[in-house]
Amino acid sequence: MMHDDHIRNPVEMGAAYLGDAAHAMSAAGHAMRRPVEELDDAPIEIRPIGLGDLFAALREGFDDFLNLRTDVLAIGLIYPLAGLVLAQATLHASLVPLIFPLVAGFALVGPFAALGLYEASRRRERGEEVKWSNVMDAFASPSAGAIWSLGLILGAVFVAWIATAWLIYSATMGPEAPDSVQGFLRDVLTTREGQLMAVVGCAIGALFAVLTLCVSALSFPLLLDRKVRLGDAVAASTEAVRENPVVMLAWGAIVAGLLVLGSLPLLLGLIVVMPVLGHATWRLYRRAVK
Repeated sequence: MMHDDHIRNPVEMGAAYLGDAAHAMSAAGHAMRRPVEELDDAPIEIRPIGLGDLFAALREGFDDFLNLRTDVLAIGLIYPLAGLVLAQATLHASLVPLIFPLVAGFALVGPFAALGLYEASRRRERGEEVKWSNVMDAFASPSAGAIWSLGLILGAVFVAWIATAWLIYSATMGPEAPDSVQGFLRDVLTTREGQLMAVVGCAIGALFAVLTLCVSALSFPLLLDRKVRLGDAVAASTEAVRENPVVMLAWGAIVAGLLVLGSLPLLLGLIVVMPVLGHATWRLYRRAVK
């Protein structure tokens, strides 16, 4: 990995990043208008994978993180900072019941947010230079139109999950918001209504998680790697889950578990967890798709 010896001041860095962003947006606009005949019509073959592939992908993802940490750490900081902002906003707005759904909902939009991490792993795999401007090129890939469309779909799923979580709270413990975090936790742990809310919320949240896993487990890396249609990428991701149900569900459980661990304390663990999971997802894609 190469680094520029010249240390730029914040103004120079800001101008450079704006230039990179403008270039990426221009390329993305062109990609969205890409003719159908430019798409890759080669068949997408799904390989059988085992639990060993999951742990190998995690090891390789962690190795990517260690070797690219000077470039992707800033990306990793986005997630815990965003989580803290959301949590603080809910506290001020007396929407304490939405803190956990908001944090859990990161897993629903994470596949799109990790696009730059896939690109970093892809470039390292090819022996290419990895830096911030290169990573931003992921959002202007040949399949940029499909990538942004799928990102919007995941955003809609996230909004639907938050709305559902609030309806569950209103039906079991609401509709008025609790006075404090401590009071809310006490009610959840010690009252029948709170326990019902927790059970129903976790069950429905699991359904949202499985839906997202099927749609986006491998579709974003595939769209980044090849010029394919959105429908074909989603179909391939769904097929991977159908052909390897135990392994892919185990992957979803690993992701959820690591996100929970990364959320403690104060979401700071996500600085490491999110980049590692992003890189590992790319490595798993390489093992699952031919």
